[in-house]
Amino acid sequence: MRHIVLFLFIIVSVTAAAQERRERYEYYYDIPTYIDSLHAELTYPLAWGNSPIIEYDAWRATARAKVYECMLSAPRAAAAWDMTVVREERREGYTAQVIEFAINAYQRTRAYLLIPDGEGPFPAVNLLHDHGGHFIIGKEKMIAPIGEDTAIVRDAAEWAAKLYEGRFVGDELARRGYVVFSIDAPLWGERGRQEGISRMRYDIIAGNMQMLGRSLCGMMHWDDVRSTEFLATLPCVDASRIGCAGLSMGAYRAWMLTALTDRIKCGAAVCWLTTSDHQLTTIHGRRENGGFANCLPGLRAHLDYPHVASIACPKPMMFINGDTDKLFHPEGVKKAFDIMHSIWQSQNADDKLETYLIHGGHEWLIDEQEQVFSFLDKYLK
Repeated sequence: MRHIVLFLFIIVSVTAAAQERRERYEYYYDIPTYIDSLHAELTYPLAWGNSPIIEYDAWRATARAKVYECMLSAPRAAAAWDMTVVREERREGYTAQVIEFAINAYQRTRAYLLIPDGEGPFPAVNLLHDHGGHFIIGKEKMIAPIGEDTAIVRDAAEWAAKLYEGRFVGDELARRGYVVFSIDAPLWGERGRQEGISRMRYDIIAGNMQMLGRSLCGMMHWDDVRSTEFLATLPCVDASRIGCAGLSMGAYRAWMLTALTDRIKCGAAVCWLTTSDHQLTTIHGRRENGGFANCLPGLRAHLDYPHVASIACPKPMMFINGDTDKLFHPEGVKKAFDIMHSIWQSQNADDKLETYLIHGGHEWLIDEQEQVFSFLDKYLK
């Protein structure tokens, strides 16, 4: 009898699912069926070479202003950073701190800060965590958890093993003489929902924020810029030697941050770069799943991803992507690399742009970590 009930339940469920579809539709594969027509209309009139602005610094300032405009309203700044140390522990070669500071006028936010042994000030890296559809940890993806419970420690170790070949990148940088800072992006780690984690709610919250005149993605970028400004005020940091790096969404945050503020002297981005026509298409059998995590309202009408990244020019930048990465097809990566090299070449700075399409997937393994470390050493030490 139980088997008959289960069989009937399955039949009813399948029938109900079929009834939820209509014969005519407008969206397929989570993008509009007229996607090719939309791509044809994206001419990127503000891109370097397309824009009527011929003086590079003027173009750079105008393009940067447009990105800030598309980030929507900036969160109001706090009167002071008002930093406190919540927790501290000694590690081999450095001190690990949980700090709290006023990232804006609305909230105090916690972050991880690693300070090397010895006499500073030291070069610093703003280390930006990934997305991965994994929200329970953020900064703990970059730096081994400080004073956290066993479940968070175990989760962070498993995540490091999955994407970083078992290494916490931030701790390794601190051992090598860098101050390392890492903060949770909105909705990750200690900045999540009281009700718990839900990927679906991420998009609902982003919509609610937009109804309030804010962009959730824009808030993330404002946080990264403001946290870099905060980092520059610390006595242990040499404000003239601050870089940034990250994997996946952290890579996207890294090249955005390098483009948005000259506090950042160099940036390294691992496994996040493409062009819009290769990002949103059915051709490659893959599509963008980050949603609001990399969506700034209206920006594509002016600039594509590599054009925005190139606002960082002529600063040093490193990009590494894998040829088997299921999120970014090599054709889109190569196209983005070519666009950026043409811009760095136009400013006689192509020697400062390093791009690599290696054999590998969506991960930041130790060999590529060492490659990034050497790059940071070259420009920050």
